[in-house]
Amino acid sequence: MAATIGLSTSTNAVKAVRTLLPGFGRPVNYVPKKTDPEYVGDLFPNALSAADIENGRAARSMITLRETSMLQFMNSVTDKPDWHRKVNDNEIAKKWKEEALASTADFTETMAEHCIQELRHLASLVPPNPSPSTPQPPIVVYNGDVIKSDHALSPAFQSRLQTAVRAFGASIPERLRDWHPGSDGKVWDLVHPSLFPLVYGKTRVLDGGERTTLEDCVERSGQGKVAPVPESENIVEVRKEGRWYNVEATPFSARFQWLPCDVDISGPKAKITSYINNLHPAKEKPLYALIEGLIDASIPLWDATLTGLRNPRSHRIAYAGTEYDPDPASWPDEAGPQMDEGEDEDDYWDRRQEWIEATRVLVMPEPTLPFEPPKEVEKRTNLRKDYGERGLQVIVKLANIQLTPGEKSAYEGGSWHVEGQLNEHIVATSLYYYDSENITPSTLAFRQQVDANEPMYYEQGDHSWLGPVFGCEQDGPGVQDVGSVLTRPGRLLTFPNILQHRVGPFRLADPTKPGHRKIVALFLVDPNIKVIGTGNVPCQQQEWWWEVTMGKGKAAGGAGEIPIELQENILEGVDFPYGLEEAKELRLQLMEERKRYVVKYSEAFTSSVFSLCEH
Repeated sequence: MAATIGLSTSTNAVKAVRTLLPGFGRPVNYVPKKTDPEYVGDLFPNALSAADIENGRAARSMITLRETSMLQFMNSVTDKPDWHRKVNDNEIAKKWKEEALASTADFTETMAEHCIQELRHLASLVPPNPSPSTPQPPIVVYNGDVIKSDHALSPAFQSRLQTAVRAFGASIPERLRDWHPGSDGKVWDLVHPSLFPLVYGKTRVLDGGERTTLEDCVERSGQGKVAPVPESENIVEVRKEGRWYNVEATPFSARFQWLPCDVDISGPKAKITSYINNLHPAKEKPLYALIEGLIDASIPLWDATLTGLRNPRSHRIAYAGTEYDPDPASWPDEAGPQMDEGEDEDDYWDRRQEWIEATRVLVMPEPTLPFEPPKEVEKRTNLRKDYGERGLQVIVKLANIQLTPGEKSAYEGGSWHVEGQLNEHIVATSLYYYDSENITPSTLAFRQQVDANEPMYYEQGDHSWLGPVFGCEQDGPGVQDVGSVLTRPGRLLTFPNILQHRVGPFRLADPTKPGHRKIVALFLVDPNIKVIGTGNVPCQQQEWWWEVTMGKGKAAGGAGEIPIELQENILEGVDFPYGLEEAKELRLQLMEERKRYVVKYSEAFTSSVFSLCEH
């Protein structure tokens, strides 16, 4: 049976309204069309979308290895303290340029000078006396856009979050701590969306336009209608132009969806209006307030990340086609090897071509000087302005990686992936690294799918330039490593769901002492579509519901007086809300499904190959 605590809020007027969301009242693969009342704009590109992969919306323009080196150099400079002041000191700038030139044989004086000029431009945007009201602007680390800020959140905020999460963790008995399956007891999931997610065929969703609040979400457990299991034809993507994208890795799940909370951003401060899944809204109010502050800090960085999705900046190094100097192919036939007497003509021309390829020198591209700031984007994404009345949906995760001397002294790192499945429509991520102790430096790496059919000039049969210029090869996957970002304490990092990312390995700095790294992750649902969230789903945690039931029973002299044995019998007869053990079993099924999906999806992500046409 499904349990409720008798809150009747239905009226004839409310019953006339239907809850219409992907997976409830609409197909799970529903995307608003311009003629739909729900339409507010086209969805942002997403690497989980088969359509976006096939039509190139999820791909980025090819970037030269030299520009990648420039980006990595500027990233390392902007990691330095007071870089925005030091870069204007000619002696320091000269030293940095020398370090860049010594870092790799392919870093040129022109590249170094361009970087210093660009860094000085970025430094000019920093207020003379940064403050909370006029902070240092975030930095675009890599095109795409990956954004970092070490100043979006104050040290005082960082300290308050550390204290609040520490208290939250201490309130969880050791035997109930949720160690992430497969992590060898190293990753502690304090809050994870894979626990008590939306389960099609099980989870109850409020109909009739009704919504939960932070105050009634537990009391209303058991209310609503069961979300139906999606039809098989509705887990394959269909885009508004009506074309089906049948790929082996269907982007939608027919079983699960992570549940986002609703966030009101119509005022000056973000306000969470529905519960964060797996974080009790009444018991953890201090954490709710801090996560609201983190959302506030993430919004300007998300604005920059999403602007880069629709308005990619031009490359610092343009590459229109191959050029050789010297180029013996343009020399007269008298130059170079001549045909030997009696030599087969085909053999001669093969020998001459080998000489040409051995003699010519590929001209490597350079950035132009002086540096010119990129043109201002006409239409920048502004979440507060564009979606303030509509609000945002955000999925929240809190995780600790905890290492101990001995067998658990190292974290091996992660695999290449993007977040979620298309049910969640995650468009961007925000990661806040708020606490680290006794671990070696760690990074988050990124790679992009590129347009392998980008037009450029080259000689027929000449593929040799792909490697030196772009780090790619003929018939190889159309994927480029972009670079990595240091994930140090106090850093806020945002990036789009068109880039794959991978957590780098790290270990205990002092192998005789324990260490940890703690993060908060915020996954932003595409604001152009609403998905089923905690505003539609009353809490599913049986323990939370039973606490409220017992409390009401005690107040009325009822359930609170029931013997423990009888209470257990009652709970055994309640199939919804459900208990932690069942939730953990469902999580294993969710993880297994997504593990298979990641494998198939990665095949799709790398399915585009460099195949240079023979003219």
